[in-house]
Amino acid sequence: MHWKQGSLVCSRPCRLGAGGVCAFISNARFSQAVKSTFPNVNNTLDNVHIYLASIPQALDFIIKKSDVPLDYANRSLCDIGPNLGSMITSRIRSSTDGALGSLQSLLQGMKTLKDTFGSIAISRSDLEKLQSNYSQQLANLRDRLNQTLQSCGQPCSQVSLDGLAFTANFSTIPGVEQQLEALHEVSNSSIETDLEEVNRTLNTISDKVQEQSQEVVAKSQDQLGLIRQEIRRLQEELPVLDVEEKVGAFLNNAASVLEEYREPIIAWDGLRLIVCALLCCTVLLVVLCNVFGLLLGPLGLKEGVLPTQRSSLSNAGGNFFMAGVGFSFIFSWLLMLLVTIIFVLGGNIYMFFCESWRNQQFFQLLDTPGLIPNFNLSELLGLEGDTANFSEMYRQCQQDASLWQTLHLDQSVPLDELLNISQYTGNISTAFEKMNITLSPISLLSQSQKDLLLNASRAAQPPNFTLTLEQLDRNMTQGSLLDLAAELEQLAEKVGTDVKKDLEDIASKLRELDKDMQANFSGPLQSLKENIHLVQTGAAQLEGQTTAALDKASNTQEFLERETPTIIKNETWAFLEQLLDFFETYISWAKSRLTEDVARCKPIAQSLDNVEVIGCDYLMDSVNAFWFSLGWCTLFLLPSIILAVRLAKFYRRMDIADVYRNDDFEMPPTFNSYKIPRPSTRH
Repeated sequence: MHWKQGSLVCSRPCRLGAGGVCAFISNARFSQAVKSTFPNVNNTLDNVHIYLASIPQALDFIIKKSDVPLDYANRSLCDIGPNLGSMITSRIRSSTDGALGSLQSLLQGMKTLKDTFGSIAISRSDLEKLQSNYSQQLANLRDRLNQTLQSCGQPCSQVSLDGLAFTANFSTIPGVEQQLEALHEVSNSSIETDLEEVNRTLNTISDKVQEQSQEVVAKSQDQLGLIRQEIRRLQEELPVLDVEEKVGAFLNNAASVLEEYREPIIAWDGLRLIVCALLCCTVLLVVLCNVFGLLLGPLGLKEGVLPTQRSSLSNAGGNFFMAGVGFSFIFSWLLMLLVTIIFVLGGNIYMFFCESWRNQQFFQLLDTPGLIPNFNLSELLGLEGDTANFSEMYRQCQQDASLWQTLHLDQSVPLDELLNISQYTGNISTAFEKMNITLSPISLLSQSQKDLLLNASRAAQPPNFTLTLEQLDRNMTQGSLLDLAAELEQLAEKVGTDVKKDLEDIASKLRELDKDMQANFSGPLQSLKENIHLVQTGAAQLEGQTTAALDKASNTQEFLERETPTIIKNETWAFLEQLLDFFETYISWAKSRLTEDVARCKPIAQSLDNVEVIGCDYLMDSVNAFWFSLGWCTLFLLPSIILAVRLAKFYRRMDIADVYRNDDFEMPPTFNSYKIPRPSTRH
């Protein structure tokens, strides 16, 4: 039976030892958590300080970004000549370039036509000279051949001399002096110079704009300076800096208070650690007594030995059991009291703080006015009234909302008024309305120049070259000189010696003359033919091209006279609109950044979560583990006492033997002779 009881007692020290070890560990962890709480809280406060310091930096970044549109506007105003002038020039050139291009193309075509007519005149003169020269040579050869044929007589009577004459008469080629004169008048006119002057006038528009807009630029730059000052005032008007200052002061105060109580708390925690460690040691002392009792008792117990004669080893085991019982009686009340106190305090704090934090009832409690003396969240954040709601702020910060949305600053800060620069942009617009830009007059063609071009296009029509082209397609001579030379060479073989030599000499002269004429006439004839075709093609389109170019020039001139002031006004407003669009874009961007991006408060939520982790996961979990471990040990102390007392009876040396026989124990008559079994040792 005592072996069964021993096995039960053996399991009790294991449970008690496990509880004691857990108590030791949780006690040490709580002490570590207390010591690490201060640096962790300081780190959390430093993170909040960094977050608060980033708020003015973000505002400063937004304000400095205003330099982008301001600098752009200032540069645009300083370069208003190239900027606005190029816009006006581009708009005017969109209508004038077509007319100028047509007129310049017309002048170039007339110049080309004039050169072609000049080439025709030169070719005609060259051909007349060549024809005159070679006509004399042909006449001389014809006279000489005629004499030779008469000397030859009957055999040479069939030779014809009609081929020794020119077929064409180049002096009949029509003259082109009239065309050359008309086109020469166009070349000598000032039309081309006037068109270049139009281009120069257009190129000077930028200089004109720069010169005539200096007063407007100065007024606009003054307004830009006022806009810069207005935007600089934004940082002073926003209450975000007040929030940063007040919260920063609150955190500094909290840090100083925490630092003030740091040493006393650590000192008291050291005492707590020692006291709790001693209590844990009492549990372990009971465990050791039971363990030694279990080890020494069975080792010293021998079968058949009377209780009064048990060994010292067995007696020592029993004494250890009784010592454990004594320690249990002495310290169990203290353990129960400590477990009760820690359970009540730790459990209530855990439920009040940790559980309510997780279901956010704790924040709702903080929203209760007057709950914490001398603490007003709205006053701390610089908000009017009691509009600050801790629960809502925490939820929005968890969603990484901006400080503007979290604090509902739109209800107290008129952001549209702070960023309202319409007064200054209106002054700039008024200054541009009063700006008067006057350009030099642009005249494409005068009426006399138009008449000159139209008359030249009509006078430059070529004469009738039909007969000339027909003559150019024929042979130069009426007969082939080479055929005549071959015929004379054949006759030379048939006639006598005195005529033969003359015929051969004339045949040779004919071949040389034909070769010479082909070489001298082929170039001028080909050039004349090509130039005739060119002037016929060019002149056919000249009059229509001239009419179209003049119509386009007239329409362009009318457009410029009618629309130039409108163009200047429209392009000026386009320039101004482009200038002011940058400010509108910046204002929209600044509002968006202020209300949506500046001071996203997720770091605040993370800092609060860190407080929850420090308080609950580190401190309260260690406290709960400690009281649970001690409670576990206290729970198993009572059965350990009972079983240790029962076992001590079997191991301790007794003064009187308690071995009885199995006879019935005879009680006095007053006990009605009950039979009570007596314990005995088993053998």
